[in-house]
Amino acid sequence: MSVAEAPPPPLAQRPALLRACAFLVHILTASGAAFALLALLAAIERHWPQMFGWLAVALFVDGIDGTLARKFRAAETWPRYSGEILDLVVDYLTYVLVPALAIATGAILPPSLELAAAAAILVASAIYFADRRMKTESWYFRGFPAAWNVIAFYLFLLRPEPRVATAVVVAFVALTFLPIFFVHPLRVRRLRALNITLGSVWGALAIFTLWRDFSPPAVVTAALCVIGIYFLLAGLLHPRRTR
Repeated sequence: MSVAEAPPPPLAQRPALLRACAFLVHILTASGAAFALLALLAAIERHWPQMFGWLAVALFVDGIDGTLARKFRAAETWPRYSGEILDLVVDYLTYVLVPALAIATGAILPPSLELAAAAAILVASAIYFADRRMKTESWYFRGFPAAWNVIAFYLFLLRPEPRVATAVVVAFVALTFLPIFFVHPLRVRRLRALNITLGSVWGALAIFTLWRDFSPPAVVTAALCVIGIYFLLAGLLHPRRTR
């Protein structure tokens, strides 16, 4: 075994600074719960751009904490705390609970279906998060990865007719359990550079859209839709490579 591949020394033998950095990674991940609370409070007040802004902060944290955890070897340094479980807890709040509330209270769906739709989102996503095989070895997601923050963003941006919005919710609830693949923009190696570039462009356009209170120029809306369709289809085009 090479020096680079050697396991880290026991916790007590690691430098205090490295131990602190490794634990701070867990704190960073857990901070997503605080951002979820801020987003929830904004949703209750129906301040939708503010709500999505806090969800964007949580999404940014979710995008960097894994890299930092691997860099500081948090799992080996602090084996008592499961970064994977912590990540799932926070993701359920930011990817599912807050967006479900927004979809149910944002005048998106027919009033008679709002509660049922939110319940379907919560239940389906809870089952998905418990799936031990939610990701393939090549980091594709099996089924729709419960990214309801993204679905909610598009519903608020496009404001489709309520029956169409209901069909969208039903479709993605069903996609949660279907044997199809969705790309992880940061982890899938195939076209990773393109995925990261498009994801970054999408993030910038989304922030601009929030700044414009969901009233961006038509070209921005079109670009967001094109990028969204790309990520929707990226995993579907090559499913056999992820088995």
